[in-house]
Amino acid sequence: MKFKPLLTFSLLILFAATCFQSSAAVIYPLNQASILVGSKFDLKVEYEKVITLEDARVLIDGEPISKIVTTKPEFIPNENGKGSSLVWRNISLKKEGNYQIQASTLSDQSVRSQVEWEVYGTGPRKVKNVILFIGDGMSIANRTAARILSKGIIQGKFQGKLSFDDMPYSAMIGTSGADSLITDSANSMSAYTTGHKSSVNALGVYVSRATDNLAHPKVETIVELIKRKTKMSVGIVSDSEIEDATPAALVAHTRRRADKQYIADELFFKNIDVILGGGGAYFLPQSDPKSKRKDNNNLFRLFQNDGFTMVKNRTELLAANGRSETKKLFGMFHDDNMDGSLDRLFLKKNTVSEYPDQPDLTEMTQAAINVLSKNKDGFFLMVEAALIDKFNHPLDWERAAFDTIMLSNSVQIAKDYAMKHKDTLVIVTPDHTHSGSIMGVIDDAKNGALREKVGTYAEAGYSNYPKANAQGYPDKIDVTNRLVFQYANYPDHYETMRPKLDGTFNPAVKDPSGKAFIANPKYKEQYEDAYLVGGNLPSSSDVGVHTVDDALLNAMGPGADRFKGFMDNTEVFRAMVDALGLGRK
Repeated sequence: MKFKPLLTFSLLILFAATCFQSSAAVIYPLNQASILVGSKFDLKVEYEKVITLEDARVLIDGEPISKIVTTKPEFIPNENGKGSSLVWRNISLKKEGNYQIQASTLSDQSVRSQVEWEVYGTGPRKVKNVILFIGDGMSIANRTAARILSKGIIQGKFQGKLSFDDMPYSAMIGTSGADSLITDSANSMSAYTTGHKSSVNALGVYVSRATDNLAHPKVETIVELIKRKTKMSVGIVSDSEIEDATPAALVAHTRRRADKQYIADELFFKNIDVILGGGGAYFLPQSDPKSKRKDNNNLFRLFQNDGFTMVKNRTELLAANGRSETKKLFGMFHDDNMDGSLDRLFLKKNTVSEYPDQPDLTEMTQAAINVLSKNKDGFFLMVEAALIDKFNHPLDWERAAFDTIMLSNSVQIAKDYAMKHKDTLVIVTPDHTHSGSIMGVIDDAKNGALREKVGTYAEAGYSNYPKANAQGYPDKIDVTNRLVFQYANYPDHYETMRPKLDGTFNPAVKDPSGKAFIANPKYKEQYEDAYLVGGNLPSSSDVGVHTVDDALLNAMGPGADRFKGFMDNTEVFRAMVDALGLGRK
């Protein structure tokens, strides 16, 4: 018994020493980082106190960093009043293996921080082309709803599959970021494009204590690698703003995904060969009434002067698509996000009247492949069905389902190409998920309150959407027996269990104080049987949020066999660079 106080005191000393050591400095890339051999990145060490450059001690595998990294560090004597920092910019490691990085000071070497990295290589190049499809925010229920609407189901058997349903390889993808279980599109897509974890709202950087959005430690993207190490062409297609988080993760390095002017500039500087999407306001000079820039740079003119074929609507895109002289293609079809397929093709709501000649994602995909495939050295193409996410957020499942059908049609174009060009890897994946689920069928013919019309199990039966057209779309969604698609997280809203025929669902609006969101009374006025659903998100939320649920990836082609079981999202990058041989010595 007399030894217990001594043992307790010793444990306390050990615990205190461990805590102190772990906070001596922060090292980026973070612990457990996997780094492609030869790829470029910034190494940053942030000390918790002010030191001199001479007192700093950074080791790699027990050796002074100067023996491995010849670049001289940038020394920040007192970064934002929080301590000294050292940054080695744009370095690379030439040998594969496990590395141990330690940071301490010469004056007190007993207090140190340590991280371990895996530096990996690749084998020889296996594929000529990689086509990466992102169904932004696409959850399992989005796929199921799209399959019901587009293929039909009779006596429990689907009458067809989505184009990516029968791809031979699949994996469940974990999407969490460095700072949070719940990711956004910026850091989740950055994991795909860099192989590194990042933080919410960040693109291509580790989030440090820097206050300048562009000063955080950078990691090279797959596009930068391709352009630096190969002669391949690169294409970026999205029906969102082309400066939005998912396409931006291919070219940008910023703490804030909202830096859209900078991202638009990067799309020009990174020598992309095909750019198709929305977001034209960030390419217009400030003098233009539609511009969102803060300078008078006219990026449209820059792209045109750089030899791009410029198109601004569907008609011009289809015309340019057939020209043999089109080697580089720039298409901007909306000043903001483009409209979804349900509105463009059927309802003609949202901004369709302002932009009546927008191309479909299928047409942008086909045009991109046609142009990029002219390069004998191959191509990398990213195609994003961005609006699946943008409709899941406001709980508008019908619009999300129609755009999932559109994604399936676009993937079919890539599959057809890959069947003729066996050296093409095709990947289809969400970047993250939403919380939707199908749990019944509502029957308008039933009596009683709205919720009493919901059938579950045997009472559900089947929906009565009409047979889909050749493109997979039913021409009517306000049928009498509709899917009941519910989300698990939401703000206050009125539930109507009906499709929103007059525009995207807007579930919540600001209260009179402007400090919180309340259910949008519009829907109670439209449907007297609509009922109030109290939100389960903070009152500051006006839409649903992402979930940590795994994302389902499908793949085909050489290198697709790497996708199996459960994988971290950073491993998607690893599979792509391995297929392209970008880490081969």
